[in-house]
Amino acid sequence: MDKVAVRTKFDESVLERLLGLDNSKIGFYAEVKQKIHELEAANLGLRSKSSEFQALFDSISDGVIVYDSRGKVQHRNHVCPQYFSQETLPGSLCGELFHPEEESAPLDCPVERALRGERVEISIASQPSSGKIRYFDVTATPIEDSNGEQSRALVFMRDVTEKRLHELQLMQAEKLSSIGILAAGVAHEINNPLSSVAGYAEALLRRISKEQALIEDPRFDVFPKYLQVIIQESYRCKRIIDCLLSFSRKSDGSASNINLNDVLNEVLELVRFKSRYDKIEIRTDFQSDLPDVSGDSAGLRQVCMNLLINAHQAIRGAGFVAITTRVTPESMVALEIRDSGCGISKDAIEQIWDPFFTTKNVGQGIGLGLAVTYNIVKRLGGEISVESQIDKGSKFTVRMPACQK
Repeated sequence: MDKVAVRTKFDESVLERLLGLDNSKIGFYAEVKQKIHELEAANLGLRSKSSEFQALFDSISDGVIVYDSRGKVQHRNHVCPQYFSQETLPGSLCGELFHPEEESAPLDCPVERALRGERVEISIASQPSSGKIRYFDVTATPIEDSNGEQSRALVFMRDVTEKRLHELQLMQAEKLSSIGILAAGVAHEINNPLSSVAGYAEALLRRISKEQALIEDPRFDVFPKYLQVIIQESYRCKRIIDCLLSFSRKSDGSASNINLNDVLNEVLELVRFKSRYDKIEIRTDFQSDLPDVSGDSAGLRQVCMNLLINAHQAIRGAGFVAITTRVTPESMVALEIRDSGCGISKDAIEQIWDPFFTTKNVGQGIGLGLAVTYNIVKRLGGEISVESQIDKGSKFTVRMPACQK
């Protein structure tokens, strides 16, 4: 009968002692190998965590900078070079970004304050040598080391340029609204003394024309002419003020039949002074038998005023604005306002109807004029379009349904 092989279980310590692993170089090498395996596993885990951290770091849409204890850039994400390519290079001092005009870091430097353990929130403005000013909200927080000491600073930078510009534009709009209310009040007050001036001038003219002694007196020869000029200019001022009051009057939204030529003549009374001052020639070609359109007069005045002011502001130096009214073959009343200005780029032309979009310099406009114009025209059942070329001017065309006679 064959013997059955029996496998005896040995204690591992006994086996190591029999093999001499406990006191020989073989045991030492085995232990080192085991440590190497553990280190490799740890390094693999660190690399994985590092990749996760870097992916998270780069996925943040704000600019993120880590400064070391000396105030030098240690890390930055991919957003920072878009705004500050040189100032955030690794090794750059915090002063290059936050206080380039000072040799040493001031006490209010956000990085220095964060290194002292403070959490700092500030706003900064930056304007490159060639480019528009940009605004940033900056948050700097301390990073503690393993001993609980603040050894580094973490800085977040959020581009809030659009938000800040919108705030400034809203402030400007509120200011203009207040000025408009004051102007309407002043215009109303001026109307009364102008009426007195015109009335007394007319009374003097009637007296001179009726009294024979005054007519024959050579000293009064020029008086009728002078009084006629006073009367004429007084009533001209009254017409301008009446147009200003009509323009500032709040619309009640009710629609009526309105002649576009009359509206344009009222608005032109208000903008002619600007045309003379800016040396801009106004050319008009109004169809005499233009049919009425249905709408509210305040809204149509706003449309005409916005388009005319835009045309004036597009012209640098001398130029012209041509205004045409006509009836189209489709029985639409068309208003065309063409200028010899700078024109609109292809990139911007699709955005000009958006609120707060503007290509003008600060102080010239807040980007609401064309948005308001578009909404008014659409509300009145019309349509508005634009054709433009850079350095060749623009032409805005408003079409509205003609009232049926």
